[in-house]
Amino acid sequence: MRTTAVLSRDPAADFSVETVEIDEPRAGEILVRMAATGICHTDLATRRAGAVDRPILLGHEGAGVVEAVGPGVRAVGPGDHVVLTFRHCGDCANCGAGRPAYCLHATTLNNFGRRADDTPRVLVDGAPVLSGFFGQSSLAGYALSSEDNTVVVDPAIDPALAAPFGCGFQTGAGAVLNVLRPEPGARLVVYGAGAVGMAALLAARTVPDVEVVVVETSSSRRELALELGARAAVDPAGEATAARVRELTGGGATHAVDTTGIPAVLGDAVAALGIGATVVAVGLGRGAPPIDVGDIVLQGKTIRGCLEGDSVAATFIPHLLDLHAQGRFPVDRLVSRYPASDIAAALHDQRTGKVIKPVLTW
Repeated sequence: MRTTAVLSRDPAADFSVETVEIDEPRAGEILVRMAATGICHTDLATRRAGAVDRPILLGHEGAGVVEAVGPGVRAVGPGDHVVLTFRHCGDCANCGAGRPAYCLHATTLNNFGRRADDTPRVLVDGAPVLSGFFGQSSLAGYALSSEDNTVVVDPAIDPALAAPFGCGFQTGAGAVLNVLRPEPGARLVVYGAGAVGMAALLAARTVPDVEVVVVETSSSRRELALELGARAAVDPAGEATAARVRELTGGGATHAVDTTGIPAVLGDAVAALGIGATVVAVGLGRGAPPIDVGDIVLQGKTIRGCLEGDSVAATFIPHLLDLHAQGRFPVDRLVSRYPASDIAAALHDQRTGKVIKPVLTW
């Protein structure tokens, strides 16, 4: 099937919009006609890492309608509206324990997972395209997915709003609702107000009497965070962040989420915690944070990593979409739509902070 796709032929060059051939679904595969695809930092980081196989087809926040299914597919059928998310095997110990984000086969399944017979899913000018990113490669008009990463959703939901639930919104919201689980009276601090951080803020606002402080360098994002319900928004460039957060939270945060992946920021987050408090790190970064071991021990603090919001996507994504339908998770304020052909503009606006979450439409 011929369709338009956004390809990366060189990590140092712009993306190219090209015509590709998508194969028909084989056993266990689902062909989805894409309506919208979110652009996530993981797409860009993977592209920058380079690859010997070029071109590559990225995209892991897809939403659309099932066009056809291959033999053996039973959970979804043609006409179903779906959100595509991360893959997991469903059989390993971690999947069995309800922690599919930590599937023991996650790397193989999500990092351009190939078919068992190594036949290509996507061709361009007759040559194979490296695809299967997060089991979808949804930066295209059509994508091939599997039952384990295809979540059926209410057809009434706008696909441009639904797409980022496949990763970014799921990650931020899950860090709060699945891992931290703040109770009324909690004082949460969110470091970084991009799509993941804003989703964490909105998730916290669904719990009664939870105060949220946001730490963010962008003035426009700080302003939006306040509009979305943050009690305060701190500019880390303007003051000693840990001291200011401890002041705003009455002696220390009870919970924190670091979305930045910057070691120094995680160190600040730990320093700003109160006794027995927990910080969840969701941003992928490098290096060791400056942490006082004595402070960790004497104050009983906890540092937790978190992938994909520690969620079971098949139930958590519909739950979040229900919250949105109730008006309790207003992600409309975060999403900006761009035609797929305007990916350069979308990336520019994301990079400059003009938009929170760019979503391509097909």
